[in-house]
Amino acid sequence: MWNTRNIATGIALMLVSLLAIDVIQVQSSTSNGAVAVAVASPDGAIEVRFTIREKQEPYPPGRRLYYAVYYLGRDIILDSPLGLDFQNMPPLARDLAVKGTSRRSINETWTPVIASKRSNVINHFNELRLDLEEASPPHRRLALVCRAYDDGVAFRYVLLKQREIGEFRITSERTHFHFAGNHTVWAADYKSFVSHQEEEFRETKLNQISPAAIIGLPLLVQVSAEVWVAIAEANLRDWAGMYLTGTRTTANAVVTTLSPRHDVPGVLVRGKVPHQSPWRVLMIGQRPGDLIESDIVMNLSESCALKDPSWITPGKSAWDHWWSGDYAPDADFEVGINTATIKYFTEFAAEMGFEYVLVDWQWYEDPLDPNADITKVTPAIDMPEVIRFAEERNVRVLLWLRWIHVDRQMEEAFPLYEQWGISGVKIDFMMRDDQEMVNWYHRVLKKAAEHHLVVEFHGAYKPTGIRRTYPNLLTREGVLGNEYNKWSDRVTPEHTVTIPFTRMLSGPIDFTPGGFRNVTPAAFRAQNSAPVVMGTRSHELAMMVTYESSLQVLCDSPYNYRGQAGVEFLRAVPTVWDETRVLHGKVGDYIVMARRRRDTWFIGGMTDEDARTLSVPLGFLGANQYAAHIFADAPDAGDYPDRVDEKRRTVTSEDTLVLQMAPAGGYAAILAPK
Repeated sequence: MWNTRNIATGIALMLVSLLAIDVIQVQSSTSNGAVAVAVASPDGAIEVRFTIREKQEPYPPGRRLYYAVYYLGRDIILDSPLGLDFQNMPPLARDLAVKGTSRRSINETWTPVIASKRSNVINHFNELRLDLEEASPPHRRLALVCRAYDDGVAFRYVLLKQREIGEFRITSERTHFHFAGNHTVWAADYKSFVSHQEEEFRETKLNQISPAAIIGLPLLVQVSAEVWVAIAEANLRDWAGMYLTGTRTTANAVVTTLSPRHDVPGVLVRGKVPHQSPWRVLMIGQRPGDLIESDIVMNLSESCALKDPSWITPGKSAWDHWWSGDYAPDADFEVGINTATIKYFTEFAAEMGFEYVLVDWQWYEDPLDPNADITKVTPAIDMPEVIRFAEERNVRVLLWLRWIHVDRQMEEAFPLYEQWGISGVKIDFMMRDDQEMVNWYHRVLKKAAEHHLVVEFHGAYKPTGIRRTYPNLLTREGVLGNEYNKWSDRVTPEHTVTIPFTRMLSGPIDFTPGGFRNVTPAAFRAQNSAPVVMGTRSHELAMMVTYESSLQVLCDSPYNYRGQAGVEFLRAVPTVWDETRVLHGKVGDYIVMARRRRDTWFIGGMTDEDARTLSVPLGFLGANQYAAHIFADAPDAGDYPDRVDEKRRTVTSEDTLVLQMAPAGGYAAILAPK
């Protein structure tokens, strides 16, 4: 059904498409000698223009390369400079001349090995390549490649093989983003390049971002009520992780800053030509939910590097007592670092049909010791018996590891784990994304794949699409998740409905959902043993749908799950999906998503501390009747948040679900064809 907004958008698209026919095919020179060339998205809604001209800029002087981005004819990014600074070489940014251009268009569909969002991904873009050369000696050459998709744009620097450069050391990447206004943004300031990247994304204004800030990606920008943008990066390989900072010289702008290397002071990236940067990405849509549905980060990443990835298994995992604590009244043993405790959680995983059990830290002695040996098991754990017990119940075992020990011993440890029967590793405390660490991630994933180990990164930087290349990477942290409930009050309902629109735009989040000790925000108190979570039981259930992660680690204890309302949803919900739709959403307020696995739909809705009623038309369903199994907030869930109104009904595509969510509440449903 077309409404007034649809018609207006359609007319705008047609006009932009007609204008773009000339723009994408013509390189022109203006009266002042400036060179202009452009590329548009396949649907014509997005346009990127590049110009080389004189412009008053504080650094460096001369003719510079600029880019601008337009959406539905509206200014999104005003002329913004590009360039790279080098150690012992002049900046590669000024007096550039276009020596050639080339174009191509790709329209293809590919299938992810692990479909954490959808099973068939459309990769449709128009690409423009600019070959640039300095007009004066030493005549260094640089290529800029830009791709325009219907859901955003991306560009990257390519340092070409040439005698004039050879080896290089980059000291600054001067990629600017000059917006057309002082827009509202949601930003996470990590304050340091050494960070777990576990912060809130706080609502602020572009001009309030300090030049001293270290803003992580993605940065969400509300250009208007119907234009949303997020800055991200993709295909981060042999480069430093990208952040953003404010600038004193230009209003409404942010500029890139890169994580510095630890071995060479003042150097961000070092290498030899040819060499290319990651993609600098602008996700663009009319709703914040459009950005969640976008596949642009994965499309910009390299295809699967594994010859046979069929062994990789997504799924859910029970987590040993690290989060839930030692309180287990149904256990006839002392809960702790021992074989009996691991069996207790493994038995629960088997009951629930979970694919994994996670054995967290202290399974090897003194993990805080830099010289600890990750091939030696603490005497309290009988590892062969743990693995035998798990295999007998069709449960796979994951082991926690500290990264410095992996760095020292992976060549020895990974083959040994494969021999033991271990299925994967959780690697922690990297806290960096400088060029050396980025390359280390790639080495670990490759080595793990050689020994049939899936990987979960904690203490990690944000995703950039490497899971397409190495699909044995099932998930990663880099998010302020449920573990913070043990020592802080930061995991608020507002936070939990903000991160799908911010951090999750880059890729999966290992939030460790599923807390079943539910309290109201007013009653919440952080506690290390037997921690509680803010919000209703249905709020936690909905995370299994709203939070993307092909490995979902359920945080709570078997004792807190068994016989409890909502546990059947945890048993049924998958972690890979054939289709994803954002049905409702307002950043920091609420979100409702629907995901399909084969012919069954799952719905998850979450709200902040305000009670909310939302209508969800079921027009996306097929022609069948569907059996709806609903896990809604009980009428008194505002006072007793662990109470669930579980009900069943028959629905069709003609029906509308009414989601009545308590304060800090939620809604979860399974819709299976009858």
